[in-house]
Amino acid sequence: MSANLEETWGRLGEFVAQVMKAKNVPGIAVGVLYQGETRAAGFGVTSVDHPLPVTPETLFQIGSITKTFTGAAIMRLVEMGKLELEATVRTYAPDFKAADETAAAQVTIRHLLTHMAGWDGDLFDDTGAGDDALSRYVAGMAELEQLAPLGAVWSYNNAGFSLAGYIIERVAGKSYQTAMKELVFEPLGLQHCYFDPGEVMTHRFVVGHHGGDNGPQIARPWPLPRSGGIICHAPDLLRYARFHLGDGGAEDGSRLLKPESVAQMQAPQVTVWGDEAWGLTWAVNKVEGVSQISHGGGTMGQISLLALLPERQFAIAILTNADRGGEATHEISRWALKEYLGLGDPDPKPLESSTIELAPYVGRYSRPFAEVELGLLGGKLVGQITYKGSFPTKDTPPPPSPPPMSITRCEPDRLLVLDGPFKNMRADVIRRPDGSIGWLRAGGRIHTHQG
Repeated sequence: MSANLEETWGRLGEFVAQVMKAKNVPGIAVGVLYQGETRAAGFGVTSVDHPLPVTPETLFQIGSITKTFTGAAIMRLVEMGKLELEATVRTYAPDFKAADETAAAQVTIRHLLTHMAGWDGDLFDDTGAGDDALSRYVAGMAELEQLAPLGAVWSYNNAGFSLAGYIIERVAGKSYQTAMKELVFEPLGLQHCYFDPGEVMTHRFVVGHHGGDNGPQIARPWPLPRSGGIICHAPDLLRYARFHLGDGGAEDGSRLLKPESVAQMQAPQVTVWGDEAWGLTWAVNKVEGVSQISHGGGTMGQISLLALLPERQFAIAILTNADRGGEATHEISRWALKEYLGLGDPDPKPLESSTIELAPYVGRYSRPFAEVELGLLGGKLVGQITYKGSFPTKDTPPPPSPPPMSITRCEPDRLLVLDGPFKNMRADVIRRPDGSIGWLRAGGRIHTHQG
């Protein structure tokens, strides 16, 4: 690594330490892949109760970054001729049911990989540790409320990806976990990617933490349901990123997927907002005109981010063990893009908005997991979130509601939170074909306008 890159890496470590202290995050692992070279380092401790130093090889739960692995496995099955993206789910799972029969009959594999199914996606049922965990989970999807017509509105959908995992099982004829090992982990030489806590506990790993008045507190339970995600370390996540950057990915130099399949995963498939889009499992956007693909992950007190800029052959993996880790991943990734690549990713700017301009957004917006109430106070828009469900299971008590937040516009029909724990979060007001407000998309999920 050149002297300049070595110096940048050193400054990145100093910045990570500052962010950890400011955000009260006990531990972070960071890895950077640039100009064909990788660097990884650990900071802080694995647990506030039983602290061990975080090293590059310390294991973290990567949560929904697992969805991109699922997509890679599906694309392998597509290339093998065993699966088609345009085929309906019932082609492979004839027993699939949803609350909306039209959606159940017409939903395709592509709909699942692009979050366009339209049903409520926050089903957090623990269906046991047996090989029937995914089939039991999918059976429970029959009661999920259809929030928008199939293919009409982008809305982040966890349940859709559990269904995708179930289809992998049906097509491969083996458990999702075994299929993932054979289709993705082993060909890429990912030797430290796990699903089973029994394997993880023989290595150094972090525990999650919730913020508290007396400092971070251990988040329990630690294990995810059988249908949950991957546990791995930063070097393996960078090895996986190298494959998506088009640099082989296996020790013998063979490719996991054809370049055309990788390009399809990274190409915009559906528009989310403006130049924000979704590929096949990847979020796709532009940073000063340069394409970025990324995915975050969140579990019980563990937040992660994997971001890649293929045109610059750059990737960064950030793994944290705190529920405030999202603030850390945002600041660290933005610092890295600026210092390594000279790319700025500024926060959105509020628009001066009159009461007349804000008044149409007043109302209640609801989904089974949460409710958002928007109202006017002193001519300003104020929002309140009330949680009705929680993670990692439906029996977990809902978290307390955050304090009310001040909101304004940053674009026409796009709202911006001005303060509180969700500061700088954007929410999209989505209109129906007749121009009326149909949904508020906050946290990537649509909430139906109730009036």
